[in-house]
Amino acid sequence: MLNRFFKIFLSVTMAASALSCSMKQDNEVGQGAAGNNSENMTLQTKSSAEEPVFDIVTDLGTIRVKLYKETPKHRDNFVKLVSEGYYDGVLFHRVIDGFMIQTGDPLTKSPSKADLYGTGGPGYTIPAEFNPSLRHKKGALAAARRGDAANPKKESSGSQFYIVQDEENCSQLDGSYTVFGEVIDGIDVVDKIAAAETDRRDRPVNDIRIKSIRSVADGI
Repeated sequence: MLNRFFKIFLSVTMAASALSCSMKQDNEVGQGAAGNNSENMTLQTKSSAEEPVFDIVTDLGTIRVKLYKETPKHRDNFVKLVSEGYYDGVLFHRVIDGFMIQTGDPLTKSPSKADLYGTGGPGYTIPAEFNPSLRHKKGALAAARRGDAANPKKESSGSQFYIVQDEENCSQLDGSYTVFGEVIDGIDVVDKIAAAETDRRDRPVNDIRIKSIRSVADGI
């Protein structure tokens, strides 16, 4: 079962252009036919806090996350996208109970693009920021990406991310996918989303959205 999870995850993070649990492996996670630019991002927005805290408000409750100072490129990119309202309305498009829940694809805002879910993104990747002290523990926030063959540098998707629901089944991802934050409140909401009924593509039968992501001032 563990091997099954890992294989599914690689396609999920790959599929988006080869990221996020999709079925394609030629595009980058979060890119897609319309956004096939694999250039590294150049951030104009930086976080005002070393470890900012955000409330991810979903249809099933709020998940509070803290971003790590050890992964500044991923942190600052997340802050930038949140400031633009980028994640408002996106679906959790890949949910595997006993593994992880994945979101961040802007294409999921449009039902007409259902066949492309998992392939969308902002048009850039983020250099990997691996840190041996940051593990795939339960509640870890990590970046999805394309598979190794198409992405030997293991660069992250520009927007798609996942939250670990089962540490044991995700531990083998340590050192291969950038962990850049963690859930500090609302892990029960992660479990609720993971328990949702899904179809053969691991997509929730009933849509589960991120309504908004809001900054929590001073990490309080």
